Amino acid sequence: MTTVITHNRRKSRLTELIDKPGGISIGVALQQAQTNIEERRGSSLETIAGMISALLTIERPTSLEDNFDQLIAVYRASNGIIDVASPFGLNALCEAAGNLCRLVDASPAGEMFDWRIVTVHAQAMQMLMRLPDDAEAARRTVLGSLQQVQDRNVPTPKA
Repeated sequence: MTTVITHNRRKSRLTELIDKPGGISIGVALQQAQTNIEERRGSSLETIAGMISALLTIERPTSLEDNFDQLIAVYRASNGIIDVASPFGLNALCEAAGNLCRLVDASPAGEMFDWRIVTVHAQAMQMLMRLPDDAEAARRTVLGSLQQVQDRNVPTPKA
């Protein structure tokens, strides 16, 4: 018995615009894409601020079952921040949110999570959003502090 695999190649809308005769150049297409992204920057920053606020309003769990459910909410909000921030090059926010995801991933099953970690990360993300674009040293300091939290709370794999 012979198995036949067919592959249907699909072209993106951008590829079709570039490939067709009289289509747009790659440079123009990239410029239009950047303009479209920048038009969404304001609403995206509001969305990120809302997700950070949501992190701060997640209630501290009182039982292991609540702990698990709340950690799922933390993970989803953190992933959402990464999804919305990454197209705008908000790498510090992505790194802070990714750090929180790693801490949630590494939390031992059957133990209560140290909820101060969520609060510290959310407040740090608020601070990162308020920093001016040229405050790179301050960003590195904030991210370095969050890395220390991760280093203290995530066990290092044994070789």
